[in-house]
Amino acid sequence: MKNNSVLINEFKELLLSSEELELILSGYKKVSFKKGDFIIKQGVIVNSYYLVEKGFLRSFVIDVSGNEVTTNFYLEGSIVLEETSFFLRTPTKEYIQVVEDCELWTKDFDTFQKHFNQSEKYREWGRAHLAQNFFAFKEHSLTIITESATDRYKKMLANNPEIIKKSSLKHIASFLGITDTSLSRIRKEIVK
Repeated sequence: MKNNSVLINEFKELLLSSEELELILSGYKKVSFKKGDFIIKQGVIVNSYYLVEKGFLRSFVIDVSGNEVTTNFYLEGSIVLEETSFFLRTPTKEYIQVVEDCELWTKDFDTFQKHFNQSEKYREWGRAHLAQNFFAFKEHSLTIITESATDRYKKMLANNPEIIKKSSLKHIASFLGITDTSLSRIRKEIVK
């Protein structure tokens, strides 16, 4: 496992001792999922988080009208975690589904807690990821309110072209808070 570049890259900036790195890496297990599989379903208590080595996933919720609303996308190198359920030990409201066959590294809650308590640098890594996810969520929420649909799509196109390539228009539209029809119109206008 030490030779896995995704895991090594994730922790290299922590400047861990070889013992600390071995401890942290020892808690990961490699798992594979096929397109369409769910790694998390609404109503369960999330007991693991994942690091994407290969593949593409998305998270979504079901709104009051029964529609899927995409809440996030996960590319290679992403950490896949439904934080509220994982840390508060409450049932999740989200689904996380594999969009493209995936190879993931996973660590369960108990192992995470053990390593979190044993390594100060790992604690800082975890806190940094939580803060980063919070700021990204806040930014996305504010963008939905303060920017036009066209600007939101252009920003996604500039900052996350891989998501545009790998995801369906329906999923992108729901993430941007617009209809499929509006997204199609925006795309046509941009091409002109």
